[in-house]
Amino acid sequence: MTRPDKHDPASLAFATQAVHSGNRIDQGTGAIRTPIVMANSYALPDDPSELGWSDTDVPIYTRNSGVNQIALQQKLAALEGGEDAVALASGVAALHAVFFTLLRSGDHVVVGDVTYEATWRLFSELLPERYGITATFVDSADPAAVRAAIRPETRLVHVETIGNPTTKVTDIAAVARIAHDAGALLSVDSTFTPPPLYRPLADGADLVAHSLTKYINGHGDAMGGAVIGRHDLIARIKADAMVDVGGVISPFNAWLIQRGSSTLPLRMRQHLSTAERLARVLDDDPRIAFVAYPGLPSHPQHEIAARQFGGRGFGAMLAFAVEGDTDAQNRFVAALRVITSAVSLGHDESLIVHIGRSGARTAAYPEPFRQYGHLRFSVGLEDPSDLEADLRAALDATFA
Repeated sequence: MTRPDKHDPASLAFATQAVHSGNRIDQGTGAIRTPIVMANSYALPDDPSELGWSDTDVPIYTRNSGVNQIALQQKLAALEGGEDAVALASGVAALHAVFFTLLRSGDHVVVGDVTYEATWRLFSELLPERYGITATFVDSADPAAVRAAIRPETRLVHVETIGNPTTKVTDIAAVARIAHDAGALLSVDSTFTPPPLYRPLADGADLVAHSLTKYINGHGDAMGGAVIGRHDLIARIKADAMVDVGGVISPFNAWLIQRGSSTLPLRMRQHLSTAERLARVLDDDPRIAFVAYPGLPSHPQHEIAARQFGGRGFGAMLAFAVEGDTDAQNRFVAALRVITSAVSLGHDESLIVHIGRSGARTAAYPEPFRQYGHLRFSVGLEDPSDLEADLRAALDATFA
């Protein structure tokens, strides 16, 4: 049996990695936690003539990287099983960093047709209009559709593990084979499925992106994003999208996220178990029009999710609607007393937001979403009995 060593992440179980990876005893103070270093510049050696002024491995200038960012990147690489990581100012900054670095004018991208709003606009409007990069949006849950969308100029396939907001599940291993057969890279937004729930790199993804703002931080108090993958790809992203575009994460946010991530495995256990319970509660209530959650046998990709996530869970995001029109959805949200009406997800508190039926993107959504709109529900860490009681009481008030 290999002896565990906190300085060797590969020797540690996931929960131990979450506590120790990236952390070092501070040599100046003896503090056992990497302190917040709110410095723009770092002292240079006596002879700096051999330094690379855009070096991202040694702290020189915080736009290149700093102590807290480096510590966070080491932890993220360990948790995802990647060679390297880059931490940036937000999840969208991380996604843009991948696209900006890897794509050139004339390139083509295959993108999942259910995807985060910023990703949709980047590929439907900004990148085509400004840089001549074209994209085909496809049903990423259908490998044949992905394969059919590939062109000779396809350089990247980009999907989400669980699609935002419909909870569509993509078979990452199947899509990775298709991308690689075509000589393209696969990037995966795994924000809805952080480790230890799922590690897309193990199934063939080349790059994994996260909004660190969500589950990995977990406390709703810091913005950040990250990309994890092979060292050669991450080095390019650091050089192009971090150093020379400037999307660096702040030292304070990096420190907050490093702190929050230590409890990730414990928090995810609660998120996942409560989400499964509440999904069943809602699905069994006749006042609920539909529930979209990969853990329900009725979900179109339930079997794929069960296999891909290895029985560890199905995420903690639900989409559902109550019977009735827009006013009914709003009455339901207004009647909640524990669950908070607010955007974002993966926080300690449960969050819900009503999304209406309008918008061109909804053409790719399943029929119930187009009929009712939907309520996007991020299940938090409250006692599950309190959350269940809150949902039932809000339904009673809505249909009183």
